[in-house]
Amino acid sequence: MTITEIRNKDYEPLRNLFLTERRRTFSWLDQSEFQLDDFEKHIQGETVFVALINDIPVGFISIWMPTNFIHHLYIDHEHQGKSIGTELLKTAIKKTTFPLTLKCLAKNTKAVDFYKRKGFIETERGESDHGTHILFSLEFY
Repeated sequence: MTITEIRNKDYEPLRNLFLTERRRTFSWLDQSEFQLDDFEKHIQGETVFVALINDIPVGFISIWMPTNFIHHLYIDHEHQGKSIGTELLKTAIKKTTFPLTLKCLAKNTKAVDFYKRKGFIETERGESDHGTHILFSLEFY
């Protein structure tokens, strides 16, 4: 596996990955909310790192660099559990400064558990249109 900044040829496979994994992850939400063209809208202005296996994108992390905020971290379901998320997170840590923050829906228990295992600490909870979200912060790694 290699990690690189997003390349032009990565957009199409990542559009599909983003749509598929959001639908899989947020199964309790209205699936019509998720569209193929959401990817570009959601990462606009962000720095994106892509995990590649045999030059095929299998995951990505997007970061809003002005505030060191992780906006998205998605791994293709067939490649989950293989430390790809951890490696993308390590790349984000190297490219940003602390604290590193993110929001995660409380119902997304798999992600909540992942971030807690990686040392993120819950700093507050709030409500959104999609339910309770948790603000996490990582002060050091």
